[in-house]
Amino acid sequence: MNINTAEFVVSNSKLSLCPEPNKPEFAFIGRSNVGKSSLINYITNNKKLAKTSGTPGKTQLINHFLINNHWYLVDLPGYGYAKVPVKTKIKWEAFISDYILKRENLLNLFVLIDSRLPAQQVDLDFMEWLGIKGISFSIVFTKIDKLTSSQLNKNLLAYKKEMLKYWEEMPISFTTSASSKFGKDAILNYMDGIIAGYEGK
Repeated sequence: MNINTAEFVVSNSKLSLCPEPNKPEFAFIGRSNVGKSSLINYITNNKKLAKTSGTPGKTQLINHFLINNHWYLVDLPGYGYAKVPVKTKIKWEAFISDYILKRENLLNLFVLIDSRLPAQQVDLDFMEWLGIKGISFSIVFTKIDKLTSSQLNKNLLAYKKEMLKYWEEMPISFTTSASSKFGKDAILNYMDGIIAGYEGK
């Protein structure tokens, strides 16, 4: 799949204000500062599409982008650490869970994980919740350019070992780097296959 156009559509905090669920949709989520916006900009070939910041918690709304006038890419607020009031975090959690559980055209949720870190309990808990709720998701390991290949392999094996304590098998996963431009094609081809299956029903 090639991305030719990527247009901002709407930002909001209510499921009812999202675009009509008449197109395939993919969403990206992860802990604050995991590199989500940078990855979205890399995937869409648009450096200014999603707002990037060194400050955790920059994305605070459900952001819809229309891709190739065909499907939606959604940038969701990060979870976990962010310098925002507790009330704000609770509000985020409410509308994020509402979106994830009720958005009928959401075909896959990409959960971003910092490849440099050992498995974080907040990520494991979130993915377990997705599994319990029957939400289709994939793992995207980010910032692999910060590691040597041997260190990356070591970290990925350790993560797999931790995941298999809770799961019968590993979810589909991808390795990416927005800085070194790696991993986009694998993700887009995966999306393409899902869209083809969805539209072929």
